Amino acid sequence: MLDPIKTYFSSPDHPIIDAFILLGVAVVTAVLLNYLIKWTFYAWANKKQRHNLAFIFGAIRLPITVSILLFGVHNAINAFELSDMFRATSVNILQSIDIIVWGQFFYRSSQFSLKNLSLTAKEGSFIRPQTLPLFENIAAVFVVLIIFYLLFITWNIDMSAWLASAGIIGIAVGFAAKDTIANLLSGVFILADSPYKIGDYIVIDSGERGMVTHIGLRSTRILTRDDLEINVPNAIIANGKIVNESSGRHIKSRTRIAVSVAYDVDIDHVKRTLMDVASQEAEICKDPEPRTRFRQFGASGLDIELLVWIDNPEIRGRVKDSLNTAIYKRFAIEGIEIPYSKHDLYIKSLPTKPEQQEK
Repeated sequence: MLDPIKTYFSSPDHPIIDAFILLGVAVVTAVLLNYLIKWTFYAWANKKQRHNLAFIFGAIRLPITVSILLFGVHNAINAFELSDMFRATSVNILQSIDIIVWGQFFYRSSQFSLKNLSLTAKEGSFIRPQTLPLFENIAAVFVVLIIFYLLFITWNIDMSAWLASAGIIGIAVGFAAKDTIANLLSGVFILADSPYKIGDYIVIDSGERGMVTHIGLRSTRILTRDDLEINVPNAIIANGKIVNESSGRHIKSRTRIAVSVAYDVDIDHVKRTLMDVASQEAEICKDPEPRTRFRQFGASGLDIELLVWIDNPEIRGRVKDSLNTAIYKRFAIEGIEIPYSKHDLYIKSLPTKPEQQEK
């Protein structure tokens, strides 16, 4: 780009003048281009509220300025009669600085874009606040690897031995930490799919129920109602069934109170009594309203369920206790019998005594 300018101003008797002229042209070009980007592209992106583009146009001015200045320094060095080794080394140093500056630009741009995407993410989006740290780390590792790759090429470093060593180490680590890798991959899918979030009440396959307090890449922590924190590996959760009691159309959930009454009671009277008990419970929802269902003819009595809605899964146990207590007391007052299991035993024959067997 600056070679024609260098040829025009070149003077073999005054290389210092040539170097200063080339540096001056580079500085003027860098400043003009910097202000051009600021007054046109950057101003347009801000006016249109294109935040990603505004950040990119604002951040790209530094690497462009550095690249132009480094190019001017390179041509200024070439104005002097120097050894080939010094020239090659200086070129490698200048290119390395340029690679690092551009790498820093791509790193900052990727981090800003990912953060902006997570803040504006819609339901079902892959990049969201929960998965943002994961993608930030992936982007950072990717940029760093590209920077190292370009630096190795710049300094003519053979990468085949490095790649072979990395492959062997990767295989060994994969076999040694397969469970950890499985948990990490499961954590990625859990963060991306979001079957639950922090604060949700979940029930896992093994029966543990509690509130999610932390979702990490390796494990999920659940705080039970006994105030015990359970650390569950993500691979176990990802491969099992999860019941999220806080999910659905809304946070409300239905609780079932099963009772059994004798066959000779008035079923309508039982239903009215259950509805009256539910109406006096302060911690259940009025909308949807409670209801009763006659489920089946049981072995010892009529099986009936009282269905009520609660605002928070956390109070499920307390509501069940309150309703069961109130139903038991009310049935005693109303004379409604709660049957217990009865079994008739028929003895077909009795064992004979030893003396009878001898006769």
